[in-house]
Amino acid sequence: GGTGLAYPLSLRPTLGEVADRYDLIGFDPRFLGESTPISCAPASPPAPPGDTTSPRRDFVSSVRSARDTARRCGEHGDNATLLPHASTRNVARDMDVIRSVLGERRLSYFGTSYGADLGAVFTQLFPHRSDRVVIDSSTDPAATQYELFQRAGEPLEEALDEWAGWAARRHATYRLGTTAAAVRASVQRLLDHAEHRPLRVAGERLDAPLVRLLLRQLIQHQEYDPMLASVVRDLVAAGAGELTEPGPELAGLLELLRSPDLADSMVGGALFMCGDGGWPAGGWPKDPATYWRNTRHSRATQPVFGPLVNGMIAPCAFWRTRPAEPGTAIGNDVPVLMLQARRDNNVPYEGALALHRRLTGSRLITAEIRSHGVYGRGGEGLRPVPCADRAVNDYLRGGALPASDQICAPAGSVR
Repeated sequence: GGTGLAYPLSLRPTLGEVADRYDLIGFDPRFLGESTPISCAPASPPAPPGDTTSPRRDFVSSVRSARDTARRCGEHGDNATLLPHASTRNVARDMDVIRSVLGERRLSYFGTSYGADLGAVFTQLFPHRSDRVVIDSSTDPAATQYELFQRAGEPLEEALDEWAGWAARRHATYRLGTTAAAVRASVQRLLDHAEHRPLRVAGERLDAPLVRLLLRQLIQHQEYDPMLASVVRDLVAAGAGELTEPGPELAGLLELLRSPDLADSMVGGALFMCGDGGWPAGGWPKDPATYWRNTRHSRATQPVFGPLVNGMIAPCAFWRTRPAEPGTAIGNDVPVLMLQARRDNNVPYEGALALHRRLTGSRLITAEIRSHGVYGRGGEGLRPVPCADRAVNDYLRGGALPASDQICAPAGSVR
């Protein structure tokens, strides 16, 4: 649900000479950014966490916040009239309007994450207007948004295991433990502390839901392992009352959390999470007790991320506007090139396999990395996956899909 007006500029370095064959067009989806954005009534300043709290109190606070966001968005201006039309189906139709205005017979497309799901919807609605379509990091089209959140729990815990092993081998630097189990125990003690006494960092108190959110943000890419270790080291010190000043990594994250742009992007995501997938809005359960029950059950096997992915109740649970039409069932034979990281813990690999089966004309490039997004990683300062970049560029250049699915090994070779 984010903006995309300038997105093609970030892809240009990886596209190379292929970019010269195309008109590169980015756009902000309806109701976002430069496309006449929807805004919600201003929120009251959040009350800072107290000196003490509990998992139940944190959960009740999150329910209150989600309910308030739904009210502020639903009642503001003429939002009640507009919100039923905030759907991926309509964004795909808007893409076809762009194609039509430019006088083109067909449209080629690249999208990542939500953009990947949007690309799949476009092929379903406009199969004969789809040219060379590339989608990167997609989800199971049959799952609800809440189910997609829940399914991330296990891959997130596996990613934490992987990172814990990395940090243990660098105990001399980060002092988090000499074994993966010891590092995980350090993280768990940190969360146990924050669930009852929020951590004091630079004059702020960080409760356990916020700490879990920081961990999730940094566990997505293996290149962020040093940053995650530095942040955890600072948070452990804060829990012990020994942190005088956060390091640059933690300080930067806290600054990001204060940014109004972040709040705007989260509202944008809610618009489409709530507008897709039928009723209740986006398939989100309406009873808060469901989230609390799932949170408690998840702790046995997903102690770090289970409470986050099961208990993060979206404003959709309290949405008052019904979508104008149902979601889109995906199933077609349009040629599509798919990319997915095997250890993606944001949108798990199994979801891409489910979509791959429904897009019977597709080919899947699997990258053996921990990442959310495969193509063009070098342009983001991450380690590139050369064979995936080549496969995309070859397809965009010549129009022929690979003969079969492929696996890109970490070194960039294809087997």
